[in-house]
Amino acid sequence: MRAPEFWQSGPTAAIGHLLSPLGALYASMTSVRAAKPPTWTAPVPVICLGNLVMGGAGKTLVGLNLIQHLIAMDRTPHVIIRGYGGSLDGPAQVDKQTHIHHEVGDEALLYANIAPTWIGADRVASAKKAVEAGADVIVMDDGFQNPSLAKTISLLVFDGNYGIGNGYGFPAGPLREFLSTGIKRADAVIGIGQLPQTILSAAKDKPVFTADTIALGNSDDIKGKRVLAFAGIGRPQKFFDSLVVAGADIVETRSFPDHHNYTDAEIHNLQKEAASKSAQLVTTAKDHVRLSPEIKNLVTAFHVDIKWQNEATFIKFVTKAIGPRTAHA
Repeated sequence: MRAPEFWQSGPTAAIGHLLSPLGALYASMTSVRAAKPPTWTAPVPVICLGNLVMGGAGKTLVGLNLIQHLIAMDRTPHVIIRGYGGSLDGPAQVDKQTHIHHEVGDEALLYANIAPTWIGADRVASAKKAVEAGADVIVMDDGFQNPSLAKTISLLVFDGNYGIGNGYGFPAGPLREFLSTGIKRADAVIGIGQLPQTILSAAKDKPVFTADTIALGNSDDIKGKRVLAFAGIGRPQKFFDSLVVAGADIVETRSFPDHHNYTDAEIHNLQKEAASKSAQLVTTAKDHVRLSPEIKNLVTAFHVDIKWQNEATFIKFVTKAIGPRTAHA
């Protein structure tokens, strides 16, 4: 789904206020479920990356960056992820050569490019498979509200520009659970961009780390170029803004629902429109993996990473939390 306008403060905020009783019920139920004791503790550290809002907060970007650091530290990270949008039940290891997003989800394919990745709704079952396959640390993308697998460390990620939206629980707002209850379970808070004071105040007793989104090597391919940009993510405007920062001349934008399954016809129509405006077609890396092999070459994938404001401190914090590599059965 695409985040509705009333999930933010502004002219439509009154809709959220009317729905707020439902939102309070949803957020409360989530908190009760998340507070249940875990059913299994892995013999290796588990790093949970979570967020409190529906839609993108930069969690997967943090995960991809963290995994590269873990690999550089001679660790063997495996990823476990729900595989949202995929048809496979799991637990199943993602094969980046044969699996497609219809089977395992787009985020799983991104992770599988750099580390062994397991999809499945049952986090414990996926974690057991990862351990059996040789993982010495597990990175769990999402699952902050899932209590089944014990977490060694929970990192709560926020988009600094979006924060917690209008502050209401779903469907009145974007919150899965309220800030006050969710942040208590976090071991640290990560802000992609400068965090609003609301979050900083709630996290006053937690370590807070900040990172900025940066363009990767292909930014020169679009700098000064006319671009028709499209995205099917939680908040497409984030992507469009990043293109502007990278120097693109955006002549048109198209927004689709989060995890949208593009048809070849849709992309061909977008390509024709881009050609009529003497522009190139550009989308996110996450959207690009959802395109069929036959049409991927029509679209430029814009790749981004994050740059930590204090990288050494963050890595030291994670390293201390997960401890040294140990042998396991």
